[in-house]
Parts: sequence; structure tokens; C-alpha cells
Amino acid sequence: MTGRDLRTLFSSNDRSISASEAFTNRQAQWQAVTTHFAEHIRHVTRADFDVEDLEAPRRNILVFHGVGGIGKSTLSRKIEASLSSSEHRPVQWESPSHAQERILPVRIDLARAAGMDFERVVLTIRLAVAALGQPMLAFDLALRRYWEHNHPGEPIEEYLRRGGLLSRFSAAAALPQQMQSALSDVAQALLLPGTVGSALGQGAGALVKALRERRQSVRALADCSRLADLLEAEPDLEALSFYPHLLARDLAQLPGAKSALPVILLDTFEDTGDRTHRDFERLLQRIVWLMPNAFFVVTGRNRLQWAESSLEGQLDWTGPNAWPGLVSDTPHTGSGVSGRHILIGDFSPEDCEDYLSRRLSRNGHPLIDEPVRRIIAERSHGLPLYLDLSVMRYLELRRSGRQPQATDFDHDFPALIARTLRDLTAEERHVLRSVSLLSAFSVPLATQAAGMQHDAPALRLTERPFIRQSSSGVWPFHVHDLIRAAIRNPDDASDDRWSEQDWQRAAQRAFHALESQWRQDLRRNRAILVSCLQQGLLLARDFHLDLGWLADAAFQYVSDSIWEPLVLPAADTASSGGVRTAADALVETLSAIARRQYEHRERTVSRLSAILASGLLPDGLVELAAYYQAKAQRDLGLTDDSRHGMQRVASAGGRLASAARRGLAHLSRVSGDFPAALEAAGSLGWAGRRHRVLGDVWWVQGDMERAAAAYLAGRSDAEEHGVVGETAVAQAHLAFAVSFVDPLRADDELDLADRLLSPLSLRSNEMTARIAALVRDAGFVEDLPDRAAVQLAEIGVSGISYAAAKLQLALCFHHAVLDAQDHLAAGIARLSELTQNGYYAYYVEIAHFMGDLPLSPNTLRARWIDGERQTRERWRNMVLGRRDHVGTVR
Repeated sequence: MTGRDLRTLFSSNDRSISASEAFTNRQAQWQAVTTHFAEHIRHVTRADFDVEDLEAPRRNILVFHGVGGIGKSTLSRKIEASLSSSEHRPVQWESPSHAQERILPVRIDLARAAGMDFERVVLTIRLAVAALGQPMLAFDLALRRYWEHNHPGEPIEEYLRRGGLLSRFSAAAALPQQMQSALSDVAQALLLPGTVGSALGQGAGALVKALRERRQSVRALADCSRLADLLEAEPDLEALSFYPHLLARDLAQLPGAKSALPVILLDTFEDTGDRTHRDFERLLQRIVWLMPNAFFVVTGRNRLQWAESSLEGQLDWTGPNAWPGLVSDTPHTGSGVSGRHILIGDFSPEDCEDYLSRRLSRNGHPLIDEPVRRIIAERSHGLPLYLDLSVMRYLELRRSGRQPQATDFDHDFPALIARTLRDLTAEERHVLRSVSLLSAFSVPLATQAAGMQHDAPALRLTERPFIRQSSSGVWPFHVHDLIRAAIRNPDDASDDRWSEQDWQRAAQRAFHALESQWRQDLRRNRAILVSCLQQGLLLARDFHLDLGWLADAAFQYVSDSIWEPLVLPAADTASSGGVRTAADALVETLSAIARRQYEHRERTVSRLSAILASGLLPDGLVELAAYYQAKAQRDLGLTDDSRHGMQRVASAGGRLASAARRGLAHLSRVSGDFPAALEAAGSLGWAGRRHRVLGDVWWVQGDMERAAAAYLAGRSDAEEHGVVGETAVAQAHLAFAVSFVDPLRADDELDLADRLLSPLSLRSNEMTARIAALVRDAGFVEDLPDRAAVQLAEIGVSGISYAAAKLQLALCFHHAVLDAQDHLAAGIARLSELTQNGYYAYYVEIAHFMGDLPLSPNTLRARWIDGERQTRERWRNMVLGRRDHVGTVR
């Protein structure tokens, strides 16, 4: 019984309470391996052990499971190395009871990245056995038949060499010769003609017949009762999964001096599939079951569920009778080692619940109530230590004479800090506290944030079990969430605890370290920018730091036109008294700008107006909020307010002056003053997105050729500057222009637009692309009005008024092509309603041009670049051209 269990035992007078062990360290894990392996040896060397017994329960497996990054793969590799050679075994690990030369360890990495399929698993095991220098007669015959059927004309040695398996095993080169030897023996025994390589191809039937007749000539195989059936079966993957039975039998036939016990380590078992699809797992289970003389050590994130009867039908052998050692509540054995499942490190939520249910029990039932177990599991973040401390707190509260409630566990444990820091050096503790300020870090970032000149402490820290590793982010490491919160807890009572000034200095160091990471990224990686911005904003807000480099980073964030939301913990300032600092204001500004892709534009205007009214933004960042406020106002049709805001930003001459001048050109366009918009576009340059502005002017003139050329030039500029957001915007507009005149080309342009837009958050341009799809299909499909109605509902949610008018114009084009005069008249009436404020009113003119209809005297007239007559002819010719195309198709 461990010290923890003794504490539990002596924490209550209630003798009916029982406690069970939950955690082991690496030395204990090795002890579990050696103990269970010794039991396995005793079992397989008994006189009554039958390797071909398919009904006896299996105890030839040991499972280590725990959360990702806890060291399961490292443990698996260390076990393999320690069994292979004593020099690789840690000094604190005891020697196994079995002679080293009689152990045959082989580790198989089942991670998806390793590309290990079932065929390679079987070959890997056979290659490991090749070290014995003996043919595996029955297995090799079956394997050769499988190989000739599934890899015709491909020598197995070439396959092994290409797949890297030959280089892994020193004796691997002997496998082809061992297989040839088996074939030669059979061919000679059956007096088969031809080459040895064709022995099974031509003589499988003769061999099966001889086996069934138990001829003396094949006496070496006559007692292999299932070989004939396997040779007769179709040599597919299903049959291959049963061949390990033959390998187990062949190993059992070896004389003692030449035999060895395989120890097969299956690592990353979670990658064999999920708990719904178990095809690969089923094949692997067959290996374990059909090789009872081999010992298997499985490592993965989850415990094996093979002992659960509910899996019957998904796996071949299930239930507690088949796998007694895998039953979750297996009691302690006399050796002091619990069942064949050993938890490593943190738990999943399900395992937390299971642990708390079993950690304290009375009369076979959980002592801790379900609501209490649930809140403890949630707050633990899967940390075993937190669960253990919560169990002790439960008993402490129970001693006070009342039943513990869920609210009693909204609680932090100062002991977490002491126990976390206990085994760390002073330098490691310093680095840990420094990186606790960061949501993620790398070794160089940790070293710089800690103000150190060498990486060693940070490197050592990353090996600690409370440091998690993930390949999905910019920086690979992060501190366990619960440990991170505990380290920053002001109740830290450790001897070397930090003062408030220490934390402030550490925050400043981390802030500058993030700046270095961002500025040193010459490739302008978007993920690095966003990660630095997120963490930097959080530090500036929590520690009231000057914004400094965050201003430059914020402008880069908006310049890329991607708009992924910035996810900041505790970013909801409404619950903490609203925006109070410059950092709060910048966080709210960037959040409003990014969220405008998902929120109604009225919400965007409201948020940015509040920021500007607060006066908290530094002078250099005021234009950021003002510009995007003006853009949102334009989208809402508030063009006077938008023009005023754009003029203010343009006249200030700041970083967004060119963008504001583009905004003013847009406002000239939406009011129908196209010559003014064209003149303004001439002075914009790349920063003002000149080509896109030109395209926006030309398409409404009905000159789709010039519009497409302008958008294409804009896309090329964006690609040259590496701005993926603007590339996608230009492509969406290009697709829209092309859709009027060339539906076939539009298919390709829309496909490219979808691919460019899919990883981004550019809602208005996604709408443009979807409207372009309607234009492309105009006249061809009958359900186009229904599709438009769905899009119109989505546009209403966004508050982007101009998109509704653009969509209605696409519908008018459809009705004009079909010469549906009543529908066209209704569409024009709807357009008039949508543009009654005077902006985008030229859409009403264009709709009349499409239908070759006269303009009413009250219609607002735009200033067309080439005059009304030529513009009318272009739009009418587009309708007639589409009408002819539709007639040809039909």
C-alpha cells in the first residue's frame, strides 16, 4: 500500500472505506513490466501450456495509458532498449528475471505518421524473429503464399528494403533465405517439380492434401492442425491476421537452446482508430490472442476496452473471461502490482470520473457523489495530483461532520505549487514562473522570457510531466492549465515566491521576447503574428504595459485582410467594468474589426464608436478604429457618416490614408459619380488597391473585359506582395465579373475563389462569390430565385446592405434573360426600395438596361463614363448573349 493509501486509511474512522492505488512512477512502471513478464514466463513454461489453445483466457498483455505528451512513447522505447541490452537500462531499474539473450523485444510505432499498416506489423514481428536464425516453417509457407498473391513479381527483400525494414533489423537480410529454406523443404518432401519459388504456387493443393492425410513426408507440419485451413483460405488481409497463430506454433517448436520469448511493444495505440471504427484494432487483437507465448506491452492514450462485453461483435474476443487482467477494477495481486492497465500522468474526463469512483469506495460503491466527482474532474484539467488532493479534501470535510458538496471544490490547492516546484532546480523554477505568463512557448522564447543566457533550464523544464507538447501551434510547449493557474496564484507560500514587482518585471521580459519573435520572422508568418499579438495583448492588459510594438503588429494584422478572430482569455471586458486601459481599447478594436465578419455591421459601428469615445487609444491607433468604423457605416448605407470618417483618416496622412482614399473612391462610385471614382483610382497605387477599385468601376459600366483585366492585375499584385486576403478578394470580384459573360470560365474562377476564401474569414467577399454563382447560372436553372432567397436571409443577418442590392441585380439579370417581364418589373421595384437613399441607385438603371426598358422620369441618373447609351447597349447585349447561350444549351 502506498503512502497516499495509508493517508486515506488514517483519514477516517470509517473502516468500511477502501482506497485503491492510482498512480505509478517510471520505476514502478518498469517493475510492472518485469513482474508481469515473469508471470508470463511462468505461465508459458508450464507443462500444460498449449500454444494452440484458442479458448484459454489471455494474460499476455500489459497496457500503459495516459494523456498525450506524458512520455508513453519514451517509456516504450526505454523498455525496448532495456530488454535489448542491460547497458541501456536505467540504474534504478532492476534486471528482469529472464536471461537477456532469451528475450526478443520489438517495438512497433502505430502512429499514423509512421505509416504502419497491418501488413507491416506482421512483417516487423517476423523480421524480429529472424534474429533466431531459424525458419518459421508453417508461418513462412503461409506468408509466401500471401506474398505471391498480393505482391506478384515483387521480391519480399526488395519490399523490405524500400520500406526501411531491412535497415532496422540486423538479421532481416536472413528472412528471404529462411523462407526459401522452408519452401525447399516442402518441395523436396512432396517431390514437387519446378523451382523452389513456385512451390506454393503450383503445389499448395498437394501440400494441403498431404497435411489432411497426415503423410509421413510432411511430418514436421502434420501436427499444425490449422495450417491446411489457412492455406486453403483466400490469402487476403483477413487470412494474414490469423497467420500469427502459425508463428506462435513455430516458435513453440524451437528447441530450448534456440528459443526466445518475444516482447512486442505496440506504441501509440490510439492511432489504430477511434472507439467507433475498430477494424485495425480487431486485426491487432488477433495477433495478441493468437500468440499467447508472446508478451505485449501496449502504450496509448486510452485504456483497452477488450474486457468489456459491450464490444462483442466489434472485436473477436471480448469480456472479462477473455481478458481478466484488463478488467478496470482488477484487484491488486500478491506482487503488489495492480491489473494490466497502468495509468500514466493526466486523465481524460472519463478516466477522472472512473478514478474518483474507484479511489474511495464503500461496500463496492463510490463514496464521492456524482455531482462532486463531476466538479472535481472539471477543475482538475485531468491532473492526477489535483484529483488526489481533492480526495483528501473530501475526507477532511467529511471529518467535520457534514457531507461535502460540489461548491466545496471551487478551490485551489497551494500544495500544487509546492509539489510542482519540489523537484525543480532554482533555474527551472524561474523559467516555469516566467512561461506561466505565456499560453504557449518554445525553448528560445522561454529562455528569453526568463532573461537567461542559456537554454539548458528551459530544455530540462520541457521534459517535466506538467509541460504539454503539441505540434498544432506556433510554439510546441505549454504549461498544464491547472499548474499554470496555481503558479500565478497570489497565495504562493514557497520560499522563493515572487513579489508583485517580480511578476511585473517578468511580464515586461515576456512582452519584449514576444516582440523579438515577431520582428525576427522575416517571412511574415500569419500564425506567428497572431500568436504574438494574442499573448502580447494579454500581457499588456493584465500588467498595464505600454502598447509599444503591439501597434505595429495590429496594423500588420489588419493589412493581411484575413480576419481570423483573436481568441483572448478573459477578453470580455464588460464583466470587469468595461474598457479601462489602452490595451483594453486595442483588444476591443481588433475584436470588433475581426468580428464584423460574423456580427451585424450595426454592432461593429457601436463597438468602434464606443472605443473612439473613450479616448483610450493612442494617437497612432485612432485611425484604425476610425477607418473600420467608416467602412462599416458604408456597408450600412450611412454614406455621409462614412465619407466624413474616410476624409478624417485620409487627411491625417497615417498608415491607412491610402485605404481611406480608396474608401472615398468607393463612395464616389456608390453615389454614381464614376468619372470621379475613376480619377481617384489613378492616384491610389498598390496600398490603395488601385486595380480592384478600377475593376469595381468598369463592371458597372458593362465593360466586363476591362473589369476582369483590372481584377486579374489586382490579384497578381496581391500575390506578389504575399497578401493572401487581398488575393482572395480580387479573385472573388474577378469571378463575379466573368460570370456575366462566360459561364464556363466562371466555373474555374469560382472554384479558385472558393479555395482562396475557404481558410479565411471574409464574409462579404464570400457573399460576392455566391452572388457570382447566381449570375453564372442565370437563365439556366429554375431554382435560382429560391437560392437567392436563402442568400438574402444570410445577408440580412450580416447587415451588409449593398450585398442585398447586388443580389437583387443578379435576379434581374436572370429575369431579363428569361424575358420574364413581370418578374423583372418586380425586381426593379425591389431594387428601387433597396437603393432609395441614393446609393447604388445606378443598379436600378442597369436593371432597366438589361430589360431594354425606358427609365422613368424620377430615376436618379448616374454619370456613366461612356455615356448612358453605350452603357445600355453593353448590358442589353450581355442579356441577349446569355439568352442565345441558354437556347443553345436547351
